[in-house]
Amino acid sequence: MHTAAPVPTTAAPDLVRRTADLLEALRARAPLVQCVTNTVVQNVTANVLLALGASPAMVDVRTEAGPFARVADGLLVNTGTPHEEARDAAVEAATAATDAGTPWVLDPVAVGALPVRTALARELLALRPTVLRGNASEVLALLDGAAGGRGTDATADADDARSVARASVGRHVGAIAVSGPVDLLVTPDGTVVRVANGTELLTRITGGGCALGAAVAAFASVAADAGEAAVAATVVHTLAAELAARDAGGPGTFQPVFLDRLATLTPDDVVRGARVATEASDGDR
Repeated sequence: MHTAAPVPTTAAPDLVRRTADLLEALRARAPLVQCVTNTVVQNVTANVLLALGASPAMVDVRTEAGPFARVADGLLVNTGTPHEEARDAAVEAATAATDAGTPWVLDPVAVGALPVRTALARELLALRPTVLRGNASEVLALLDGAAGGRGTDATADADDARSVARASVGRHVGAIAVSGPVDLLVTPDGTVVRVANGTELLTRITGGGCALGAAVAAFASVAADAGEAAVAATVVHTLAAELAARDAGGPGTFQPVFLDRLATLTPDDVVRGARVATEASDGDR
């Protein structure tokens, strides 16, 4: 796909400071985050939430998922292993969350070429998630009917999804987070935010991206704005990973060090280390 020329950006210290404040708020509240997520990543997702200071709950069966979504502080729905029970639980939970006002995140894993998960993701999108989080190929497949990526791997760049994402906030979803070497986020007012923290090691472990969806749900439970929640989760997740990579010898040692960095990351670390910018021009909106 063709990628447009880079758009000038301006550093966003206010968003960084807000992220630091939201990290404190999350730890003070310890939100209960329900995860209807894929079976491959349940353990790492739960551990990431615990390291952040949240409380994970893998309530993903029919008749329980909906009632639990009404009492949870946040919800993640991930389409990674869409077995029949999980599909029913996902729709049940998202419907209840929408009805109850529980913030929820849709992570449309590997949508596009695969028919079952693609149909499920479109049904879930109609329930207007608080935040849509995925790689560029997943976001384009769900919002624009593109073919999707190579399994869970993106074949498009974050900037390829920029225009589609900006056109979709407010109509289909509250905010959008597109993962990539530089993460691209679109807030409810259409502002494009770029987060340049991170490490390639996040792509070399199971659940590096899926767990970020759960982090977004946790931050959405303490943030008044969906865009601020998406930015805060992305900054904290990728900054902790970046710091962990300095001490890791490879994927095997990276994962436990990453959890340690999530648990010990301070608001001052965020202020010092976050690389966040907003687009300086209105671009194509």
